[in-house]
This record gives sequence, C-alpha cells and structure tokens, in this order.
Amino acid sequence: MTTATAALRQSPTEGETGPDELPVRRVVRLFAPHRWLVAALVLVAVVQGGTGVVAPFLLREILDRALPERSAVLVSWLAGGMIASAAAAAALGVAATWLSNLVGQRVMHDLRVAVYGHLQRMSLSFFTRTRAGELQSRIANDVGGVDNVVSNTASSTVQNATAAAAVAVAALVMNWRLALLCLVVVPLFLVASLRLGRQRRGIARGRQRQLAEMTSLVEESLSVSGVLLTKTMGRREVLAERFAAASRALSTSEINAAMSGRWIVSTRRASLTMVPAIVYWVAGLAFAHGAAVISIGTAVAFTSMLNRLVAPASALQGLGVAASTSMALFARIFEVLDLPVDVDERPDARRLDPVRGEVRLDRVSFRYGPDASPTLHDIDLHVPAGTTTALVGETGSGKTTLAYLVARLYDPSSGSVSIDGVDLRELRLESVARAVGLVAQDTYLFHDTIRANLRFAAPDATDEAIESAARAARIHDLVAALPEGYDTVVGARGHRFSGGERQRLAIARMLLRNPPILVLDEATSALDNETERAVQSALDELSRDRTIIAIAHRLSTVRHADQIVVLDRGRIVERGTHEELLAAGGRYAVLAGGLTDGADGRAAPRPDTA
Repeated sequence: MTTATAALRQSPTEGETGPDELPVRRVVRLFAPHRWLVAALVLVAVVQGGTGVVAPFLLREILDRALPERSAVLVSWLAGGMIASAAAAAALGVAATWLSNLVGQRVMHDLRVAVYGHLQRMSLSFFTRTRAGELQSRIANDVGGVDNVVSNTASSTVQNATAAAAVAVAALVMNWRLALLCLVVVPLFLVASLRLGRQRRGIARGRQRQLAEMTSLVEESLSVSGVLLTKTMGRREVLAERFAAASRALSTSEINAAMSGRWIVSTRRASLTMVPAIVYWVAGLAFAHGAAVISIGTAVAFTSMLNRLVAPASALQGLGVAASTSMALFARIFEVLDLPVDVDERPDARRLDPVRGEVRLDRVSFRYGPDASPTLHDIDLHVPAGTTTALVGETGSGKTTLAYLVARLYDPSSGSVSIDGVDLRELRLESVARAVGLVAQDTYLFHDTIRANLRFAAPDATDEAIESAARAARIHDLVAALPEGYDTVVGARGHRFSGGERQRLAIARMLLRNPPILVLDEATSALDNETERAVQSALDELSRDRTIIAIAHRLSTVRHADQIVVLDRGRIVERGTHEELLAAGGRYAVLAGGLTDGADGRAAPRPDTA
C-alpha cells in the first residue's frame, strides 16, 4: 500500500465527516505526499503575486516624475520595467499552471486508486447488497466531480490568495487611507460566500444521489441481460418514463445549483468594479477643495492596483463556493473509503507453500447479516487432499455458501475453515486465491478477446498453454474455427457465445490457472450430455492428486465422488459414497432419483438442487 493510499484510508477524527461538516483535514491529507511540489507551487505563486504589483508603482512614477520632467530615458526605463514585469508574471503563471496540474492529477490518481482498491477489498456480500451503477457513480461521477477542485481550485486558491495579498499590501504601501476605505468590502463578501457554500453543499449532495440513481438505471436497463428482459416483458415505455423522471429531477437540481446565490455573486462583482469610482470621487473632492491629498499618478496607479484585485477577489469567492460544493462529493468519497472490510488480510498473514489440498470445516456456522437467519449450522467437514467431495441438496440448502467459504469469499460467523491445517484467516488473500480455484454458476467473461480472458487466470501463460487448456475443456475446436480464433472478442459478459460455450471457456480458464483445490459450483450445469461427457473426462484427468469440491445436478458428476455430502437447510444430514447413501434409503436416495444421469443420456424428473 502506498503512502498516499494509506493517508486516504486513515480513520476520520470526530466531527470531520458529518453531513454538514467540512472534512478539511482529510482533504488536506490528500496533498501531504506531494508536499514538495505544493511548496514549489506556493513559492512560484508568491513570486508571481509580487511581480504583478510592480507595474502600478512604475505607472505612478511615469505620471508623477517622468512625464512632468519630460525625461525620455526615465519613461523608457519605467515602461520597460512594466513590460518585463508583465512578461515575468506570464511566465510564472505558466509554471504555476503546470505545477498545479501536476499536483492535482497525482492527487486524483491516488484518490481513484484508493477508492477502487478499497472497493476491491470489500466482501462478496457487499456487492450483492449494492447496485453496480451506484459504485460506478461513486468512481466516475463523485471522484470525477472533484477533479476540477483538486487540479485547479487548490492551486487557484494559492495563486489568487497570494495575488490578492500582494495587491492589498501594495495598496497599503501606496496610500493606506484609500486602501482601508476600498478593501473593507472584501471581507463582507467572503462571509456571504461561506453562507452560500453551505447552501450549495446540500444541493450538491442531492444532485449526486440523483446522478447515482440515473447511472444505476442506465447500467441495469442497458446491459445485455437488462435489454433482454425489457424487450421480452414489453416494458420499454415504463423504463423510458423512469429514466425521464430521473433526468427531470437531475435537471432541476442542476438549475438550483446554477442559480444558488447568483444575486450575491452579481452584487459582489458590481461592488468590486465600483471601488475605483470611490478613489476618483475622493481624489476629485480633494482637488475641488484645493487639498492635494494624493497626486494624479497615485490616483491612477491606485485604481490600476485595485483593478488587479477584482479578478483574484472574485475568483476567491467563486473558488470558495466551488470548494464548499465539492465537500459534498468528498463526503461521499470518504463514505466509501470508510466502509468496513468484512474479509480482510491480517498484518501478519503468511503464505501457504506448498499446498497439499486438505480442506477442513470445523463447527462452521454462517449468516449473511447480523439479523439474518443462519445459512449454515455447525458444519463439520473433512476433505482429504486429492479426493473429490460432491455437495448435494435442494435450493437454499447452503451448498454454494459452503463453497464460497472454502474460497474465502466470506468468513464464517463462527468456527473455522482451514487448508492443510491453517485457518484461512491466517493466510494472505493472494495465497488463498492461488490455492483455491472457483468455477461459479454465473460464468463471467470480460469484454475482451478469448485469449485475454483465458490469460487473465495466468498472465504469463504461453499460447501453447492456452490452447492446451482449451483442448482439455473441449472448446479449442470451436475457437479455432472462428475467423479470428483466440483473438475473437467475446462481447459484453460473453453473450456472443452460448451458455455451454461460456461454461467451457470458464473451465479452460481455471484449468490454465491449475490450482491444487478446485471448487466446481455446478460448473457443468449448462452443458449438453455429449459436451458434459467430454468436459467430465478432462476434469477427471485434472482431479488426479487434486482436491475437488463439486456441486452438481447430475449423477455422472457425483456418483464417482470419494464422498457425497447431503445438505438440508444448512445442516449436513448425510454423508458417504453413492452406493452407501443409496443403500441407506435416506435423503440422498430421494434426490438421486430425480437427478439427471448425464453419463448415459437418461434424464429423470428432478427437483432444482441449486
């Protein structure tokens, strides 16, 4: 974990992340790993601000000395100084822009990586409770929404603050009485900006919630599965109306955000541009009464100085409002970073190498939430290394949950799951993933080529190894017959291929990974009898000297297992070999009578045993 990522994940102190609190300290910590670049930016901004106020002083000298004295040399030097100061300020502005974007994009990179990395650490149960569109909105919209603040607002604040401070100091040096009179309006509008910022934070929170809702609707309804469901159910108009309603709500929020405090902003701009009139009015009254309080050069130079204050002062108020609005986005981002991780790696976690493949569940119970009913009750199961264990039971009996516990996608509520006598919670997550391979019911393929999908399991695999795994899964001939072969793009979630073909690609991917323990969660359920026989022979070959935990509908998958475990309502009710359990005439005998025998093509009516 990088220093930047660790800083982002620090627990917030009390009061930092409440809905109406500014998590300022945590936002400042974003810049801590880049402190030297920030220091360079501040230095450049200070020099730029000082350079920017040189010109009015030179202008005063031109009007009060060079012109009355008719000195061409002095005018030339003073005018040259004004040109040089303008050029230096422009060059420093370019340098400040480069530094600000460099710092900003590095911070944004740290932020994106931290959010994505933290979401990857969340347990499977988190993703089953959370809409995918909501997560996409957090990464794309919320993190993207603060990009401008991080990249530009922070640096612009430094540049404009130093410019405003330089102008204020220079104005006091030039004529402190006029400076105090003219600068008194600035604090008034900064106070107004704070009040406006609180209002905009509330609007921004609502806007991001509505944007997340619309993103979720798009993600769900325009996916391949969503489109299929919508078209076959004839619900296109209903979803279109839901999207239109979400879009209208978002448009209303955008209008409210755009108009929030607009009168305050307009009044501020008008007031700042009226300040020079105050200078001319005071100077005019003084000259009218014969009291030369200031010279003509001072009046003109002072006005020029104040004109330089308008832009940074206006920008500071605008930046303050933008930063206040963005705090709502930061709060949503910190909500993600503060989510507790259910399945995490201990600091002293160790590797397991080599792996024999013995699996043991000792008095394991599991529930999906503190208020949920237990899914598994006091499971005691020993799977010797190199053997095959088949899990059988009706829907909801806990087979898939048990398989996921072995892969440590969940941690048991009580008891322990171990490999080779080592509790999974004592192992590194990477070590568990290398030891246990899972082929799930829902086959997932990335929108990429067949080769890339297979190589995802083993990045260093050669083309020969990829083809060998595909042959073992009986999918090579089909892939080789495609015009682009292994470079064929599979489409969204692999929908370019049939369910059986996707299943065989998933098996080939797992064969390529070659783990010592295989969990087959109904891995052959989508295959026809002929294809299943071919794949089953490949799996039988693979299972030699490996540990197999299989969940299946078909007798051909379970009849040759070393042990069969029958689950009912989260409890083990029977265990033994196929022949032993049939002879016992218990629960397995009832289930076996309804299982499909894929080995010889006979099919009997069967209950759904998923």
